[in-house]
Amino acid sequence: MSRRPKIRITLIERKGALPCHHGHRVGDSWDFDTERGSLCPMAFHVAFVYADILRYGGAIPGQPPGTARFACPDVDTLNVFLLELCP
Repeated sequence: MSRRPKIRITLIERKGALPCHHGHRVGDSWDFDTERGSLCPMAFHVAFVYADILRYGGAIPGQPPGTARFACPDVDTLNVFLLELCP
C-alpha cells in the first residue's frame, strides 16, 4: 500500500468584524494528520473534503495543482485557509 501524501493547512486571510472564535490567527498552520485536533471543528469539516480529493489524486477546479483554498463557515469571521499537498 502506498503512503498517503502529507497535507498542510495554513490560515492565510481573515475577513469579517470579529476575531476567530477558536483563536486562530493568520499564519497559523497545521499538519492535517497529526495536528488537526487543534483546528476549529467547523474549518476541519470543510477541510476534510478537500484533503480527500487532493490526497487521492483529484484536483480542485480553478486552483493550482495540489492546493485548495477554502473558508470556515463561521458567518461572523470568514477565515480563509490554504490546504496543500506536501512533497
